[in-house]
Amino acid sequence: MFREMRRKEKLLENNEIISILEKGNYGILSTIGESGYPYGVPMNYIYYNESIYLHCADEGYKLDNISKNNKVSFCIVRESEVVPEKFSTNYKSVITFGKIKIVDDNEKKEVLLNFIKKFAKDFLDKGIKYVENSFHKTTVLEIKIEHLTGKGSK
Repeated sequence: MFREMRRKEKLLENNEIISILEKGNYGILSTIGESGYPYGVPMNYIYYNESIYLHCADEGYKLDNISKNNKVSFCIVRESEVVPEKFSTNYKSVITFGKIKIVDDNEKKEVLLNFIKKFAKDFLDKGIKYVENSFHKTTVLEIKIEHLTGKGSK
């Protein structure tokens, strides 16, 4: 179902892929719109329990797309540096493919607290209050990863 990576010499080891997933701050979520065109949107994320979690408002284009087609791709790029004299770029990236769903309220709070721990760990008490105040107007999405690849150039 998924193609093998063509440039095998650029394939990253699994431990590097997991490191990129854990340390990255944002990626591009790609969905398919009702017009058939792809829609890519940058989003903060966490990698937790072998899934990718995102959060967003309770309505919008990406949620409309997901309701019609739950197959998505999520791309993360780290350590990108253009090397002009070699007409090249040094980078590490991960592309994931999977199915996305809205998480239930029981899991939602746990995931939102993990967002606070990752992105605002020095403000944990304030973050907990923020989660409680915004809980009812926040949607949390989970991408169950079905396939992923890591690619890099040094």
